[in-house]
Amino acid sequence: MGEGGDPAGAADAGRPVSAAELFDGLGITYEEAFGRLPAQSDAVDWLAARLAPGSRVLDVGSGTGRPVAERLADAGFEVTGIDVSRVMVELARAQVPKARFEQCDVRDFTPEGGFDAVCSFFPLLMMTRAEASAALRRMAGWLVPGGYLVSATVPADVEDAEVEWMGRRVRVSSCSTDAYLRLLREDCNLEVLHHSVSLFLPDGDLAAPEEHLFCYARRRGGGAAGSEGAAGSEGAAGSEGAAGWGGRETRGRVGQ
Repeated sequence: MGEGGDPAGAADAGRPVSAAELFDGLGITYEEAFGRLPAQSDAVDWLAARLAPGSRVLDVGSGTGRPVAERLADAGFEVTGIDVSRVMVELARAQVPKARFEQCDVRDFTPEGGFDAVCSFFPLLMMTRAEASAALRRMAGWLVPGGYLVSATVPADVEDAEVEWMGRRVRVSSCSTDAYLRLLREDCNLEVLHHSVSLFLPDGDLAAPEEHLFCYARRRGGGAAGSEGAAGSEGAAGSEGAAGWGGRETRGRVGQ
């Protein structure tokens, strides 16, 4: 397998790679392709404007630490990042010394105390639907009353589909926008404040355009907040399905 972002690496093995293998191989290449998502920047700004100084924030799937953990730590929050990739954790520790990073799977993480906010930007796509749902419920349970879960995923009605992503074969699962919102509201018992779907064009040639769903949600019990309600928020339109991975070849159960 390649090191330091070599795109050949694990793809030569001809088998789907794990999340840890994928991001150990990509390294800083991932930040170069996906480090400038406008919708992610908007989400971090939205969250930072609502948190008190010193608030505790967990960044799940923290990657290289940039931009999310770095911006939140620079804003004066106490940031912890977790990631399954050893290489990503090493990069994050070097690039964002103000935050704390731990190599850990969200399914195994045991926090000390609650968080005022949890960020979850695309860390669940290489899990099964059942595992991803359980992970979201865990994250919601770590929030203090009134705490925020700001998350993003690729909205696609796929289960255990094999795709090529950034030069590697991976197995992915996801769900439609409606199903994801239902999961947040009903399974996680969160108040969805905003959601939007947008198309992102990564930098460079390794990654194809992707449709992204961003959601801002809140654990009840911390005061009044306006829910977007069943009608959703503006900008929440968008096609869904296997095309969430740029129309690339998929093998697996699609559209269940």
